[in-house]
Amino acid sequence: MIDVLVVDDDFMVAKVHRAFVDRVEPFRVVGTANTGEQAVTAVGELRPDLVLLDLYLPDMFGLDVIPRLRTAGHDCDVMVITAAREAAAVHRSVRQGVVNYLLKPFEFEDLRPRLERYAAQRSSLLASVVRDQTDVDRVLAGTALPTSSPVLPKGMSVETAGLVERTLRGIDGSLSAAECAARAGISRVSARRYLEHFQCTGHAEVSLRYGAAGRPERRYSWRS
Repeated sequence: MIDVLVVDDDFMVAKVHRAFVDRVEPFRVVGTANTGEQAVTAVGELRPDLVLLDLYLPDMFGLDVIPRLRTAGHDCDVMVITAAREAAAVHRSVRQGVVNYLLKPFEFEDLRPRLERYAAQRSSLLASVVRDQTDVDRVLAGTALPTSSPVLPKGMSVETAGLVERTLRGIDGSLSAAECAARAGISRVSARRYLEHFQCTGHAEVSLRYGAAGRPERRYSWRS
């Protein structure tokens, strides 16, 4: 299991984020906090692996929580979830080593692939040995290290992942989730989940095709 602490100044928002996280294996929320001081205390007591951190907290700016955690010896990862769109906040987050930065408001389907990518990279890093400079470069770039077997989020199968990969590799250009599902003989929901996983792990690229109305269509191509 990957234990998560949700930090947000709004009680109801924290409740929604908690429900989102609990829907993704192998994550579980072990607690919530509504202020920076509560977050520091909760990390010390609950020892989460990952903190979902809002930046606009009532007692301090969210990023000021991170150095306090490090000073206290806590090595939990931090994913920023905030409405802060200032470039300075993004740059400072990167400098402080956050694993991702997600803007509010968002849907469950925006959060899930980011959590799945984090889980895959965490599992890969824990199971791998750095053997040479190439592996060091991959770690610094945030790319998963090679392992003896594919690392997939729980609920995904190696067989279906291979099928989707072969489908993407076998076409010139790009495919939508519906087109991939039809070619691979799986459901559209499953196709999109695997396609989003490949995009989050850097194996696939996404482009948008705009139509006359409605949301743009997401199209996927294998990254050679």
